[in-house]
Amino acid sequence: MSSRALRRLRGKQRGQEDLDPGNLTLGGSPEEQAAEAEGEELDTANVSLPSSEHGSSRKAKKNKTQKNLSNIYELICDAEKLSADEDAKKGDEKDKTGMENDDNKDTEKKKVKSSKSVSGEGAKKKKKKKKKKTKLVSGDRVEALLDDNIDVLLENLEQSNGLTLQNEDCGGSDRRPLLHVEHRNLNPETELKRYFGARAVLGDQRPRQRQRQFHRSTWMTTPKDTWPRFSRPGISMSLLQSKDGIQYFSFEHSRDYQQIQFKFLDAVESMDPNNIVALLQLNPYHIDSLLQLSDVCRIQEDQEMARDLIERALYSFESAFHPLFSLTSGTCRLDYLRPENRAFYLALYKHMMFLEKRGCPRTALEYCRLILSLDPDSDPLCMLLLIDFLTLRSREYQSLLRLRQDWEEHRNLSQLPNFAFSTALSHFHLSQEEDMDPEESSKHRCKADHMLQNAFIMFPGVLMPLLDLCTVQPDASVSSHAFFGPKSQLGQPPALAELIALYVGRTFSLWREGQVVLWLEQNVKEVLHRVDTKDPVVEDCQNKRKQRYQSAPRNIHRHVLLSEIKEATSHLPLEVTTQPVMSFDPLPPLDSVLSYTRPERQHVGASNESTLSLFFRSLLPNFNLQGGQRQEGDMEVARAGQELNQEVNRLMVAMRDMLANIRFQEPPREDNPYRDEDEWD
Repeated sequence: MSSRALRRLRGKQRGQEDLDPGNLTLGGSPEEQAAEAEGEELDTANVSLPSSEHGSSRKAKKNKTQKNLSNIYELICDAEKLSADEDAKKGDEKDKTGMENDDNKDTEKKKVKSSKSVSGEGAKKKKKKKKKKTKLVSGDRVEALLDDNIDVLLENLEQSNGLTLQNEDCGGSDRRPLLHVEHRNLNPETELKRYFGARAVLGDQRPRQRQRQFHRSTWMTTPKDTWPRFSRPGISMSLLQSKDGIQYFSFEHSRDYQQIQFKFLDAVESMDPNNIVALLQLNPYHIDSLLQLSDVCRIQEDQEMARDLIERALYSFESAFHPLFSLTSGTCRLDYLRPENRAFYLALYKHMMFLEKRGCPRTALEYCRLILSLDPDSDPLCMLLLIDFLTLRSREYQSLLRLRQDWEEHRNLSQLPNFAFSTALSHFHLSQEEDMDPEESSKHRCKADHMLQNAFIMFPGVLMPLLDLCTVQPDASVSSHAFFGPKSQLGQPPALAELIALYVGRTFSLWREGQVVLWLEQNVKEVLHRVDTKDPVVEDCQNKRKQRYQSAPRNIHRHVLLSEIKEATSHLPLEVTTQPVMSFDPLPPLDSVLSYTRPERQHVGASNESTLSLFFRSLLPNFNLQGGQRQEGDMEVARAGQELNQEVNRLMVAMRDMLANIRFQEPPREDNPYRDEDEWD
């Protein structure tokens, strides 16, 4: 055995045994020296072996050393194996050579061997226990590290990208709970099942039974088998940016869809619905065509077809959603300044109104929250003027009170007539609940009285139109009082008159209940008493009405146009009523962000014109049958055309008046019808 292997073996044994300061010497121990001498004798004895065996043994030793060097932990096991083999060889060599040692040395060797064996077994057991412990500890550490890494990753995502859907540290954290939308509440069947039961709603059909395989699962609408086969119309959604936990998305139109959009605008200008129908036959999922044709069907009182077209538009939109776009998180935004996004707002609004008329106010409220969550800061469709009505209809009184409490600081909801009266009505309904504690009920009643009185003091013009629509005859003391009389209605600002007319025309049905009317009468008398006693609150509110509500923003006018409430549309200003309003894009923002523009339409040649148009154009001095009109006098030609149209209109009016004034003279009637013709007078 070589001295190197023995030294390696001895070093391992010393590492396993307890250290003894007596054994720490500079030179080697006598046992090591004897072992080295024996190793040299063995080396010289092995010289007489054949060269082939010698070479093979060297190669094997080299391979073993390379393996041991490749894995350090295998060195320990190899050293133990080497020590056992070399001890056996050493015993054989001692028997052969007949070398005899003293009894003390033999006993020492036996003690050493026994200690080696015991220490080896103990070391193996300790190693196994240590390995198990290290495995358990390492598993716990890995889990802890994974948890830490996940938290760190989530924090980094929230700070850098903001792609998490439930970020409570974002800027709109106070709005998130209020604008949270649930998927199941977007389906009207959920509300109808609550009212009538699943069997009455579904009948004998299985829920969501589909025979076609190409329909994808959607939340807002359920695709129908009567719809045309869906193919992507060319709409997609992209993520613009993520900031403070809010994701900003936008719809995009492809080149082919832009060409279809230009054809749609031409069809709208033609004022012929048949052109829109023809365009839809070629492109059955064109959004603006579906919205425009839905309005045509609704005007023709085909409500089922109008609702079906809106649902088809929503299905087309939902099929184009971005993977990160979520309807329920309340952190996804769509800019109304982009024309591509406006159609989605309008489709959601029209679908919400159909649901409300269908008798599903809870589902309509969920869609109202969804529209408000898409842009809660600017609120382009002014959903704050509608959310209180839907909340009262769905009897979510606590939700309305919470909305006013959380948004009062930064939105001044108490300055809107609908919130001033609806919150008072919510407190009154809560006080009428049977399972309410008597003390809590009295508190809600006191709040309801106080808030209703302040609402009438701030907005006195609400009372008389409200009683008129509720078919309630007011008391003489109320109608003759100057505070609620005609003077109060005539003296209010135009924007305030528009808001009051909108609220009264929409929510008068909620004030028709007998208990509500009695409660209203009591508080009106109290308001008159406070006015007569010259309460300082009355004068303060009067000054506020004069300073505020001078002009309404554009989103309120847009909301009034979409609501189609006659009482409110009559109060729209002239700058709104005099301009053309398209139902697919009512009152577009003045600072719109256009991604593409419509090309200018070319002048139609003379060969495509009718005979009547050619006749009128031939009267013009610059008429040219081959090349059309000359470009030099385009302005003069336009003026001449306008004058010609005016003259033709005047001629048509004169002819209409002449035909209306024509009277045919009746023949004279004889007094005696039986008179003989041959008889002379």
